[in-house]
Amino acid sequence: MIDAGEGNPGADLRQQSLSTMLRRSARRHRERVAIICGSVSWSYADLDHVADQLCNGLKSAGLIKGDRVAVMARNSHAFVALRFAVARAGGVLVPVNFMLNVDDTRYILSHSQARFLFVDAHCVAIGREAGGEAVETIYGLPGELEPVPGDVVDWNSLLGAPDLPPEVTDCDDLLQIIYTSGTEARPKGAMLTHGAVLWQYQSCVIDCEWTADTIALHALPLFHCAQLDAMLGPALQVGARNIITARPTPDNLLHLLAAHRATSFFAPATIWISLLRSPLFDRSDLSSLAKAYYGASIMPGEVLREIKERLPGLRLWNLYGQTEIAPVATILFPHEHADRPASCGRPALHVSTRVVDDAMRDVAPGDVGEVVHRSPHLMIGYWQDPERTAAAFEGGWFHSGDLATIDDQGYLTIVDRKKDMIKTGGENVSSREVEEILYVHPGVAEVAVIGLPDPQWVEAVTAFVVPRDGHAADEGELLAHCRERLSGFKAPKRIVIVQSLPRNASGKILKRELRTLI
Repeated sequence: MIDAGEGNPGADLRQQSLSTMLRRSARRHRERVAIICGSVSWSYADLDHVADQLCNGLKSAGLIKGDRVAVMARNSHAFVALRFAVARAGGVLVPVNFMLNVDDTRYILSHSQARFLFVDAHCVAIGREAGGEAVETIYGLPGELEPVPGDVVDWNSLLGAPDLPPEVTDCDDLLQIIYTSGTEARPKGAMLTHGAVLWQYQSCVIDCEWTADTIALHALPLFHCAQLDAMLGPALQVGARNIITARPTPDNLLHLLAAHRATSFFAPATIWISLLRSPLFDRSDLSSLAKAYYGASIMPGEVLREIKERLPGLRLWNLYGQTEIAPVATILFPHEHADRPASCGRPALHVSTRVVDDAMRDVAPGDVGEVVHRSPHLMIGYWQDPERTAAAFEGGWFHSGDLATIDDQGYLTIVDRKKDMIKTGGENVSSREVEEILYVHPGVAEVAVIGLPDPQWVEAVTAFVVPRDGHAADEGELLAHCRERLSGFKAPKRIVIVQSLPRNASGKILKRELRTLI
């Protein structure tokens, strides 16, 4: 009989973790460029070496397996190195949204019981105020263009520590706690293991065609698992070249895409819209761009058609999912867009998905139900929140909170967030359906639709519209546009013209904040 208990050398022999993933990539692709960020260029061997040095420093500073390490910083080479160093030291990474205020940041640091906090120059002030007595030490990270901030401990102090053996970690060990974006309520900390993230990498490598020849631009925040684990992680696993930037402005993105001859790029709809509206778009050489991915929020059909018209050689993938599934759940492949442009596709390689009613019965094709999943990608639960964990896994499936239809071929089309479905005059209205109609109007740049309290209708369909440059937005004209194309109860009762829509750093529109604009 084989002893599987303590002391069994088999754990080391079969070790599979984020730490060993990078080590293998460094041995396979030693001299290949792994990271370019500003003036910094690291080979795979360089990245692995810096991760080793940081791991030694963290362990010398007292980090033990399972300790939480928070990072509140914009994208940089240092962020990437830290991500792997924490894993190698056996710690648990807690990426913090750098757009949060002091109270929300303090909540995450306190709730996760983070021991150390890393900040860049942009986040040092809020990090110090929110960290307070909650964290033991605050370290400074260099940014894309900025040096290590003063008034905190320089990360270089960790790089000269003596060599120490890395912690033995495996698939079942906790890798990271990523807090949900909080579009509806207080964020929840999704606990993801090494195994969950690595299984998700396999789905992305195969379904999204990541190869060593890929040159990828990573511009969305790395605190969000879409950029961190659907894009950067799989790219590093296969030996791709990765351009890191903290500045997702149209001018900077178009420059980097052209200058580095990037072949791969991910962005939500809001970023794609800003690129298409830039006067530099048609003057930028994007001929190398072969693969692009969108997700994080619904892509309006009109915007999707414009991308295809202006970049006809570009192959597009639609990735749908959420933090709790690390994050990819379903994929619409390039060859499927023509027939189903509104669909988010079918389950990824290692995902099983259903659309169910409230009794957990599969809905008929075309009927609306909730999307539920099973997958080795899935989180193991919400940190220190057994009640919401139990509710999320009720019935033996993970409940996404998204409403969708499914056709007889298994393709999903997201209708709305379960809590965003507008109930007006006793009828259900999909906010997405109304948004799609408004996007057809030539004067509309962006739109978000919500239900607002109304004495007659209970909820009144209300649209917030950002006009296109050079177009005068007229509420009456937009209302007439909707009434011609929608059933009466679906048409907005009111249209509010705004200069911008509130959103988080991952590109999701914060519909709860729209209510404060009235």
